[in-house]
Amino acid sequence: MTGGGDDDAPIRPLALDGEMKNAAPGLRVGESAWKWPPVWPYDRNFFKRKAELENAGAQKSAINMMSMQGVSTESEAEAEEATVFDSLGYWEDNREVATDLDARVVEKITNHYSFYLRDGMSVLEMGAAEASYLPADLVLQSHVGVGAVQAQMDGNPSLTASFVADLNGVAEDAGLASEEWAGRIEDGAFDAVIMANTIEFLNSPREVFKSAWKALKPGGMMIVPFLSKDAYPEKFDAAFTKQWRDMSDDQHMWVAGSFFQFSAGEGWEGLTGFDISPPEADDKLNERELPEILDRFKPKLNDGKPPGAYVVQARKRAEAEIDGRDAEAVIRSKMWMMPTLEDRDKKLVAPRLARAYELLDGEDRERMMSHIDSLPAVFESLIKMDQFSFSFGMQAQLAADLVGDPDFVGSPVQINNMKMGLGLRKPSKEFWAPVGKATAAMAPEDKVNLLAYIVPRFGSADAGQEAALAAFVSGLEPTCEVVRTKCPGLKERDVQLLGSELLASEVLVPGRSTRAEFAAWLGALTEVDLEFVLAKRKSFKEDAVREREADVEAREGQVKRVEERRERIREQVMEARERRSVIFLPGTGKFEKYEDKSGPKLPGGLKLPGFN
Repeated sequence: MTGGGDDDAPIRPLALDGEMKNAAPGLRVGESAWKWPPVWPYDRNFFKRKAELENAGAQKSAINMMSMQGVSTESEAEAEEATVFDSLGYWEDNREVATDLDARVVEKITNHYSFYLRDGMSVLEMGAAEASYLPADLVLQSHVGVGAVQAQMDGNPSLTASFVADLNGVAEDAGLASEEWAGRIEDGAFDAVIMANTIEFLNSPREVFKSAWKALKPGGMMIVPFLSKDAYPEKFDAAFTKQWRDMSDDQHMWVAGSFFQFSAGEGWEGLTGFDISPPEADDKLNERELPEILDRFKPKLNDGKPPGAYVVQARKRAEAEIDGRDAEAVIRSKMWMMPTLEDRDKKLVAPRLARAYELLDGEDRERMMSHIDSLPAVFESLIKMDQFSFSFGMQAQLAADLVGDPDFVGSPVQINNMKMGLGLRKPSKEFWAPVGKATAAMAPEDKVNLLAYIVPRFGSADAGQEAALAAFVSGLEPTCEVVRTKCPGLKERDVQLLGSELLASEVLVPGRSTRAEFAAWLGALTEVDLEFVLAKRKSFKEDAVREREADVEAREGQVKRVEERRERIREQVMEARERRSVIFLPGTGKFEKYEDKSGPKLPGGLKLPGFN
């Protein structure tokens, strides 16, 4: 697999002994070995076909040329839509073209299925066609096929039911858009989902994997076999996506793993990758690209060797139960399938929401948990913010503070006021314009705290709350002026911080203090009183920062320990293999003396063909 090590040394399995012992043969990547970027790393061209990319480029050039000449043209989006690959049409046109896998590869896929599938299971097959490669003696309760060509599925003896659905027809961040799928596939209905030799043709794999996750029962497994990229290019070349063409088999395994990670994140567990290639196949995962000048030395295709075969799979994790012991686990599970939020956002928001949950009681806790599904509406606005002036951490804190308020429901009124408070929409003259002016000198994080306290007060349809909001906006500047007068040595940002938070805490909550009562109380406070309140407020902030830093440090320490463990495992495996004098040869079934036959090496660790 890709990773560290000497250039001339093959990369060995990254898996723990316990994983190797309990898994099917061929385990190459254990659950703890995967590493992912914080956000979805692919652009949309990554999953387009060669013809789509060429046509889109030609269309764009034509549009640019005609636009320069003043000719009215269709938009780039319209031009791009016109070049979209017709999946169902392509497969229907090629319905007579059989996949015809090498018998040795079929045997390997079947054996892998036999390790995990059991009699009585209900199985969903996505990308179903004329063969499913299941064990002949496997007796399933049901085996539902979802494919592109009904005639092919009708000839598949394994299927108990089937229907056509376009796996490339999706609703972004939601899953498959097929009405047939929605009407026939119930959430949590299947013990296993299998999807063989299909990922190379998917436009929107993240949404396909989301739909598979929804269809599985908790604990159910999704098994995704695929072949090396040179398995059948002459048959389905026009349908291969860019990622399949451009990447190696080694990279395909990691890309397939990322489809699990970025579809439901921690909603999957036991993510593992297998090399189940027949012994006669070339070792594609350890194969390195030769420089173009040496390309003539590369072995030719169609040499009688079977293609490489691989599997990536994971189980659906059961959602955590609300029992008061681990609020963060419950919150994380509620965000597994949440749209709009990237994995980075979920990891930042979950611990903050957990702390907010722990500060609430009884009914307020229930209300907060019921409003977590408003997070996507919040982040749809936050992702438009400049991350340099409004960091991911601040975005996560605002989202957590909003959702952590039992009165925040994510209503259109509240979201609209949040946008005005953030400057994403023209501020209202009667509220946000004067509030923005009166708090202009405050530190960004203090503005975020104030915004999170104000926004949930909107949209209540309660006359008392509306009066409280009016009292706040009309009393903000006078309050700050009183603080300035009493504390002439304070910086303006501290004046605004103290004035806005004193007023908000007393006036924004109906029934706590009227404006007149607040004015009398503020008038009685001395400079010493106000500076004490400010110092206390800042100490809360400092404590919160220290708490967050300690939390980050603990999490980073855990990540570091995992990384160190991975490195020790890799070094131990490499050392054991380097010292061995006897090896087992699967092709002969015998132990034989080990000899280094690496042969002459080229610069960069490359080897000439003919040397193993």
